[in-house]
Amino acid sequence: MKIRIGYGLGTNSLTNDQERFTSFVDALEAHRFDSLWVSERISGNSSDPVVAMAFAAARTSKLKFGMSVMVLPGRNPVLVAKSMASLDRLSNGRLLPAFGLGAPNLAEWGAFAVDRKERAPMFDESLSLMRRLWSEDEVDHSGRFYSFEGVRVLPKPIQQPLDVWLGGAAPSELRRVGRMADGWLPSFCTPADVAAGMDTIKQVAAEHGREIDEEHYGALIAYRHGELSPQYVAAARARKPEVDPNDVIPRGFDELRRRIEGFCEAGASKFVLIPVDEPTDWNDELAAVAEALLPMQT
Repeated sequence: MKIRIGYGLGTNSLTNDQERFTSFVDALEAHRFDSLWVSERISGNSSDPVVAMAFAAARTSKLKFGMSVMVLPGRNPVLVAKSMASLDRLSNGRLLPAFGLGAPNLAEWGAFAVDRKERAPMFDESLSLMRRLWSEDEVDHSGRFYSFEGVRVLPKPIQQPLDVWLGGAAPSELRRVGRMADGWLPSFCTPADVAAGMDTIKQVAAEHGREIDEEHYGALIAYRHGELSPQYVAAARARKPEVDPNDVIPRGFDELRRRIEGFCEAGASKFVLIPVDEPTDWNDELAAVAEALLPMQT
């Protein structure tokens, strides 16, 4: 397997001004990390993912970039398809698009003006439509949420096909990955979770006559240098009450390396690291991570 290690920013990242984000992006490129992943949360401190990716694309020449994740229900899929195709072309094929249904938060759902029960079917229709727009010359579509005649998205992405990554580990999310995705990137999980999720995804994919590349399984891994704050522990347990966050979030580079090795044994090979507490100096942090972990890239 080709092990690849990228870096991500959380939904409440303070790396959101020109000085810090420029330093972060430049250090990722200089230290030869594989990719940058930016999160979306309207009410969070993180930057808009499309704006952040466009900035990173213009600033770098080798770094790949994606969203972890961009909310799809509530957005016009034709316009999203256009912006993603443009980003892929202008970056010479470095885009890693990843989409989701949105955070389980009433205010966030309200901002996208989509009824909770409509999110999943709207997502499925939107993603299927975007795939057609990226590959077909002209698209006629009549669906539950969208109807178009003779719609064209030009220019097309450089990558053909443009692989789409999905996250999530709930049964419905795993089934969606098997039915629709080209890659899987879950978060807040263990190697055992990934192994079990991969089994489900492969089974569902086979039932739909699909196959996901063995190189397209990974995980987002939060890590820390010190103790977790009570606020973080409370937020994590609210998300997954049955999981002790101290068991999921490795401390220090040695634990982080062992966790990556565990994921590799489970069959994953693509990783996105996210520090629980962002460093004061990104270059120092990324230099240390690169020295400790990037030799694992094969």
